[in-house]
Amino acid sequence: MEQKNSLTRRILTGLALGAGTGLAMSYLPSCNLRDLWLSGLFDLVGGLFINSIRMLVVPLVFVSLFCGINSLGDISRLGRIGGKTMAFYLLTTGLAITLALIVSVVVQPGQGLNMAELSKHEPTIASRQSMVKTLQNIIPNNPVAAMAEGNMLQIIFVALLTGISATLVGGRAKPVVDLFESANAVIMKMVMLLMHLAPYGVFALIAKTFATVGLDAMMPLLKYTLTVLFALLLHMTLIYMGALKLIGRLNPLKFFRNFLPAMSVGFSTASSNSTLPVTIETVEMRCGVSGSVASFCLPLGATINMDGTAIMQGVAVVFIAQVYGIPLPLSSFLTVILTATMASIGTAGVPGVGLITLSMVLESVNLPVEGIALIIGVDRILDMARTVTNITGDAVCTILVAKSEGEFDATVYNANNSSE
Repeated sequence: MEQKNSLTRRILTGLALGAGTGLAMSYLPSCNLRDLWLSGLFDLVGGLFINSIRMLVVPLVFVSLFCGINSLGDISRLGRIGGKTMAFYLLTTGLAITLALIVSVVVQPGQGLNMAELSKHEPTIASRQSMVKTLQNIIPNNPVAAMAEGNMLQIIFVALLTGISATLVGGRAKPVVDLFESANAVIMKMVMLLMHLAPYGVFALIAKTFATVGLDAMMPLLKYTLTVLFALLLHMTLIYMGALKLIGRLNPLKFFRNFLPAMSVGFSTASSNSTLPVTIETVEMRCGVSGSVASFCLPLGATINMDGTAIMQGVAVVFIAQVYGIPLPLSSFLTVILTATMASIGTAGVPGVGLITLSMVLESVNLPVEGIALIIGVDRILDMARTVTNITGDAVCTILVAKSEGEFDATVYNANNSSE
């Protein structure tokens, strides 16, 4: 426990030092030395950290989902846990986008902003993919290609199908199950070894972000930024903490202290998938959730539960509509709620992808996709904040499901806090 607390302190120290260093460098004039630090050292250290975690994402998701399903044993129980998990994820995503739209209509973040002064360039936006196509693509033509390309929805489908099949086969699948359990142990040990890079990676990533963006560059979009952050905080407080308190009968403050290591990594990497190894370890070791439930719920949540991304999309839709002077009727709001909820299912948990899926939401209500150029400058900061919301929702869902299935250790949940 002492070692885990030490790592948490080191990560938070790296976060604070990186922010301070980045802000200081943002006021320095451009020179070879400054560029060398930003594009050289910070890029190298931050890139090594992110790549080291990304390296483990595909094998971790596949192996942990297989082991999680197989350890559940009873297929009827698997259906029960899967149903609870999916219901929680879809319900909270719908509530998130609704809350974002309400807050945006009240605050009106786009009022008074001159679009012509800001839209000096247009980013390249991915083409829209229909919901039917997204659902069709869940089943891969080639499972090996899906793993090589990191298609998380397809990997999850193959892992679920493989785990269920092994469970139905029974004793004859024992050699395969033993192999996957050994692989899972090896991968988790790799996670623990690579986490020693976290404090240095967090420092480099945060320092470069603040040095590049700076405070002055964010001022024109401060109202939009604060609206997104307020909606994220409101969602975490009302929905997540309310669910822990009312449904789980658990202390939300203890959850935050337990989950702090994963939050700090999620904030610095801006990636639910990259944070997944840390999220699984934190939820098991510090929140008292069994490995079988955590290995099922968390990889699923890292792919389909994107409440933070949905909130950003809701605020961005209202913001862009106000900037362009386009009124949104009630029917458009309902369309945004449905589209953003469904879009979250196909949103990969990697940095910046929310801007790509936002184009689909904008097109669903006939708003100009070039409006994304207005918010692209501040999205890195918001991407980090909404990733924290995304992984927090994954963890809360996992805890509630585990508690309802008798797979939750309240002693571990409370002991971690009393020792700090």
